[in-house]
This record gives sequence, C-alpha cells and structure tokens, in this order.
Amino acid sequence: MRAGSLDRTIEITRTTTAPNPEEPWVPGEPTTSTIATVRAQLMQQSTEEFMRTFGESQEIAVAFRIRYRDDVVLTDQIVYAGTTYDLLEIKEIGRRIGLELRAKAVS
Repeated sequence: MRAGSLDRTIEITRTTTAPNPEEPWVPGEPTTSTIATVRAQLMQQSTEEFMRTFGESQEIAVAFRIRYRDDVVLTDQIVYAGTTYDLLEIKEIGRRIGLELRAKAVS
C-alpha cells in the first residue's frame, strides 16, 4: 500500500453507552467518540437506487482502504466529508498490510 494513494482523511468513531450510576437498570446516554483519524484511499463511491416495498430509496455506498488496524469492528462508523457511514464489511488485505472498509451512508 503506497502512502501516495492514501489521499483522503477519515474518522473512525464508536458509540458507547455508559452505565447510569443512579439507576443501573436504565441505560445511560450514548456517546460517540473518535477512535482514530486515519489516511485512506477512496476505492469506490456509488449511489444505488433500490425498489423496496415502501417505495424507492437511495443508498450511498463507499469503500475505503486504510493501513491495518486491529481495533476496527463492524459496530464502528466512518465520518468522511461530513457524512456518517455504517460499516458493512471489513476485509483484511494481505497479512496485516491494510483493511478494506465497505460502508453505507446513514440516513
């Protein structure tokens, strides 16, 4: 993976829920924190229209390549160019060389 191809910057964020100390049976407020800000290569960006039972919908799908990290999980989100994306798939490239992250825009 060449450094010159990593021409975008993305944030990997994670939402957690802290326990409520006064009422442990009630979940606390969810908080979103940035896990990492990394350089990435935008592999694919497409807008797909689907016909569904409730009508037409539009989804924006993206694929990024980043250097290998072992702390990225499917529940994380990506923030790129002001848009938040939910991770759909994480593929390892080579043996710990990089990751390919496939995601769709949060509507």
